[in-house]
Amino acid sequence: MRFRNALLLCGLAASISLAGCSTSSNSSASVNDGQKIATNQIFTSNYGAVEDHGYALPAIPISKVNEKFHRQIVDYATSERPGTIIVNTPNRFLYYVLPGGKAVRYGIGVGKQGFAWEGEAYIAWKQEWPTWHPPKEMAERKPEVAKYVEKGMEPGIRNPLGARAMYLFNAEGKDTLFRLHGTPEWASIGTAASSGCIRLMNQDIIDLYSRVRPGRNAKVIVQQ
Repeated sequence: MRFRNALLLCGLAASISLAGCSTSSNSSASVNDGQKIATNQIFTSNYGAVEDHGYALPAIPISKVNEKFHRQIVDYATSERPGTIIVNTPNRFLYYVLPGGKAVRYGIGVGKQGFAWEGEAYIAWKQEWPTWHPPKEMAERKPEVAKYVEKGMEPGIRNPLGARAMYLFNAEGKDTLFRLHGTPEWASIGTAASSGCIRLMNQDIIDLYSRVRPGRNAKVIVQQ
């Protein structure tokens, strides 16, 4: 998986605001899905308004999101054990492997050109309604976020990390600075818009978060 090279690139990318998980106005169009995978169940009706830990998440106008990016259970053949997360970057899908040749498939937004990565990691810890700390390098380019570098942006529906965040560490137990997280910007799903992190609609990250038990067995594979 060329993981060691990916980690080196990760470190370089971090110096130019990888960990910010911010958006770019120059997002690219989604890649067409060439895979023929049978859908067993689709959860299009699960994107309504949600009251969650005192925060009111608005409904997503899901009819405006390509149906292939709606959460669904699909046939999925893999040798990876259940509980593994596989991120298919080119097709903008995240798979949570289930028993019996199935997976939950979520639509995602990915890192724009120059911020993409591939390799393996694990989810070391996760957090509900996280605080966002943009890196100093981002603040130099975007002075309006400088006030959040030290104290962080408080949780809320406008926070770039959304309703949940899961933190990816490498085999040596070090933070890769990559995250799986929610986003209030549902229109970015299916695009390459972030500074490297993998984003899901808030209703989807809440669902994925509930399935994941952090630890070295919470394997994440990112494919390019």
